[in-house]
Amino acid sequence: MRAFFRLVAVMIVVSGATGCTSVSYYAQSVQGHLRIMTARQDVGKLIEDPSTPKALRARMASASAIRQFATDELALPDNSSYRSYVDIGRDSVTWAVFAAPAFSLTPRTWCFPVFGCVPYRGYFSRKSAIETAAELQGQGMDVYVTGITAYSTLGWSSDPLLSTMFSEDKTYLAGLVFHELAHQRVYVHDDSAFNESFAVAVETTGVKKWLRAAGDTAALRRYEAARRRKAEFLALVSQTRDELAKVYSNAGTSEQKLAAKTAAIERLRMRYRHMRDRRWGRYRGYDAWFTSPINNAKLAATSVYSDRVTAFLRLFDLCSGDYVRFYASVRRIGALDQAHRAEALAAADRCY
Repeated sequence: MRAFFRLVAVMIVVSGATGCTSVSYYAQSVQGHLRIMTARQDVGKLIEDPSTPKALRARMASASAIRQFATDELALPDNSSYRSYVDIGRDSVTWAVFAAPAFSLTPRTWCFPVFGCVPYRGYFSRKSAIETAAELQGQGMDVYVTGITAYSTLGWSSDPLLSTMFSEDKTYLAGLVFHELAHQRVYVHDDSAFNESFAVAVETTGVKKWLRAAGDTAALRRYEAARRRKAEFLALVSQTRDELAKVYSNAGTSEQKLAAKTAAIERLRMRYRHMRDRRWGRYRGYDAWFTSPINNAKLAATSVYSDRVTAFLRLFDLCSGDYVRFYASVRRIGALDQAHRAEALAAADRCY
């Protein structure tokens, strides 16, 4: 915890010197995180305390087993993260603001000392996130605001389990824990696509291994079906991004590009409805994503978490499913300069 506040102090000093990010933004980050950290309850004590409600005790027992599995079977950090719990009393712990130009799929980035540049800005207050989004929209940007259920300080503090992480079933919780701990294992500055795709690869392989170890074949089938639907959803989004990239690169007036953009997004919605009704048996888990506004910022945010997952999964297989060797390979690739990193990952033909 002391290390985290030393880090924050450095960030505030640097932000004041460079003007790159306001001190007030860091202040809300510190205050929001501090409120969470001071409300932590030890998971072990909650399990042992007879006054703990039965449902909460059961959730803590599951979370404790998942956390131990992460260390024992996935070679993820054995530290104090996710060994405490906080009920934050709301559906999201933070809200992320994404932004992109009206005729570009390249997201705007914000740079922070130590953590590097990322394609979003996070807030502990939904009101502040909406205000920032409105300001960016006033500058002519496409914006997208989404609630976040978990976050990582990359090991600078003992990140707790949050009530938002229990919004779905145990499989969802396991995925979040594995994903966030993966960021503590490997993190490359200024490359969110690399970091998030790597964490998704650890999350995906880890959940499958966890379900197999538990002998829960029904849950494994559900998870694999969900992953197939997610892959098909991402393929639809990727197709539309390719169409829009051509629209934006071609000559034409702003009015013409806007009309073509609107048509491409409507085609995306049409393709989704066809896929949902013909292939998914009317599964409606993605309806909310498609019925809410779709723009460049939303499409870019989706790509950050998906573009390189297949390449990481292939590297994992090349490492024979050995997490220690996989992490070492990822670190070696991550050490390359950004211009060659994606190429090296895509071309990898062995475990480094």
